[in-house]
Amino acid sequence: MKHILLPTDFSENSWNAISYAINLFKDETCTFHLLNNYMPMVYNVEYVLGYPAQFGLVDAMRNSSQVNLESLIKRIDKQFKNNPKHSFDTSLSLDNLVSGIQEFILKRPVNLIIMGTKGATGAKEVLFGTNTVDVFQKVKCPTLAIPSGFQFEPLKDLLFPTDLEVPFKNTELEIVADLVKKHKSKIHALHILTGTNVTLTQARNKLELESLFEELPFVYHEINNDSVTDGINSFQKDNKINVLIMCNNKHSFFENILFKSKVKQIGFHIQIPFLVIHSKN
Repeated sequence: MKHILLPTDFSENSWNAISYAINLFKDETCTFHLLNNYMPMVYNVEYVLGYPAQFGLVDAMRNSSQVNLESLIKRIDKQFKNNPKHSFDTSLSLDNLVSGIQEFILKRPVNLIIMGTKGATGAKEVLFGTNTVDVFQKVKCPTLAIPSGFQFEPLKDLLFPTDLEVPFKNTELEIVADLVKKHKSKIHALHILTGTNVTLTQARNKLELESLFEELPFVYHEINNDSVTDGINSFQKDNKINVLIMCNNKHSFFENILFKSKVKQIGFHIQIPFLVIHSKN
């Protein structure tokens, strides 16, 4: 059984991600964990203790979240007709999004987080808001971000750009292999040459990557481009890609630069689900 964590703020954006998740795993036995993190905009434990009346505000928010979670379960039941393979539970957390998720996955097994995301207001070049990027960086669990308004489509082609600088044996590629198997997908590994030749380390890591996917539909691409970002965007324009996959590894120059830049470099052209995986150590 898979355990899928679905953070929700009860927006249509998060509903869209929930719908995507249910469709993605429609043929698999899953427990979906609906998690709402609620916290007053101004919340200080010492302040609340000094002014007990403030407990009323927290209680009211908790009660409201509980009612919304119950309504969400009813909406899921109505739209998806009680898939016998799926079960749902609900959780509330008086915490911010990242800390609430971190606490949850410490207590329960979670295979994948699926969450909605939308660009920061007034910044068209940024697909991912601060909350999403914070989850990518700080939560060590595979996370699939679904762009606002994106409707589920079959996972025929998955794109995995890599600089081949980090060995893959300690990377959480199982989730990728599982998606490829279950959805009969093809994985496209993309290495972008920016004017330098492939090193011995990169060649060795390429062989390791090919070995990991040797029993699955796997294609390795190597293209020349002075810009990694332009290379990724160009490949997506020329090929119909359903999910973009990247590895967040602090030892990899390529991925480290991407995430330090808050994903702004690639966000402008990405309008497809984005899966972020991590190293195991």
